[in-house]
Amino acid sequence: MTISTLDQEYMINVDFSFAVIGGVGFSHLDGQSQITVKTDYGTVEASIVKMEGSNLLFIPRHAGDSGHVPPHKINFRAIIMAIKQLGISRVISINSVGTMHGHPIGSMVLPYDFIDFTHKRPSTFFEDITVHADMSEPYCLQLRSLIRSILKEKGVETADVIYACTEGPRFETKAEIRMLSNYADVVGMTGVPEVVLAKEMQLCYASVCLVTNMASGIESARPTATEVLDILVSKKEFIFELLHLIAAYMPAKRDCLCNSAIEDGIL
Repeated sequence: MTISTLDQEYMINVDFSFAVIGGVGFSHLDGQSQITVKTDYGTVEASIVKMEGSNLLFIPRHAGDSGHVPPHKINFRAIIMAIKQLGISRVISINSVGTMHGHPIGSMVLPYDFIDFTHKRPSTFFEDITVHADMSEPYCLQLRSLIRSILKEKGVETADVIYACTEGPRFETKAEIRMLSNYADVVGMTGVPEVVLAKEMQLCYASVCLVTNMASGIESARPTATEVLDILVSKKEFIFELLHLIAAYMPAKRDCLCNSAIEDGIL
């Protein structure tokens, strides 16, 4: 199925279980149906993936017409709005991170909070009215609990972490990492404003972070893009296995407060 524009008929006929936003190393999936979703913020290319009898929307956040889109150029608003337009209420994000507190390379961690050190990215849908989205629980408790329980059944221990997001595309300096390590556990370049925009749209959002490297200066580390990609490629099969299990065990109903994130925040 190839759809060039989003139309009402498509929205009615396809029921998505959840959306997956893939990071570095996760491009469009071969053999899957492609969809182009037009939003007021730009066009999003996605794949329709069948897992465990459910339809998933897969969006590679770094995919662009000219190749790999760097983190500071990702159109986060278009991605989240495309998900919202398709009537999807749950989002699983795959992110790569550097550890500042010794998490094993190749391990998976689950953010429960974040610190935003970006400075150029559009970070709200509400430009002309004041909307204070509730960020006391930025990551969905129900989704995080589901992912943690699945990983535990697979014998994979996970840590709950605070995620620091930097602007990129450069890696952080040693001094920056020393500062950030006082307030956060891992560092990445793509988690914000994605999580904020999802909260504004009252979506359930959880991030599965793969630890790909030691942050700059930790144990004399000097991160490289090749190192990050090698770890991602080595874990790709396991991540898709995880997504299959999430699809199999996804609860039918949302049991969280994500759907009321802006309820009392509009002035």
